[in-house]
Amino acid sequence: MTLHHFILTIHLLAATVWVGGHLLLSIGYLPKALKKKDPKIILNFEKKFEALGMSSLALLIVTGIWMAYDFGVTIETWFDFSGGFETVISTKLVLLFCTFVCAICAQLYFIPNLDKYNIKIMAFIILTVTLIGVAMLVLGSTLRYGGI
Repeated sequence: MTLHHFILTIHLLAATVWVGGHLLLSIGYLPKALKKKDPKIILNFEKKFEALGMSSLALLIVTGIWMAYDFGVTIETWFDFSGGFETVISTKLVLLFCTFVCAICAQLYFIPNLDKYNIKIMAFIILTVTLIGVAMLVLGSTLRYGGI
């Protein structure tokens, strides 16, 4: 097994945890929380998932940058959008930034004050991060064929 393949495997495992956890939250827990207007359902999931989820996100960032360099997409060509690989990696970086914005908003403003009155805003953030994760997964899968 080459080093690149090992890094890809770690990246895919981390993506499984990150995207899978958000899909579980969005499909399995969020509808119940919204129906009952019970923020504890979201908070309990978040408490259990946060350490594993954040570790997975950190691994995704490190392995993603590593593989970008393996593909010849260095920091100088980020946001260049000049070729298939550059377009995918640049788009994923933009989506990563959007994920950070959502995470900061959630951690600083909504999770500490989550109640039945602002649970819909938190639901919007959860669904946004989930859709971003799925989009990043799909984008990553295009690299096998040269990107988009």
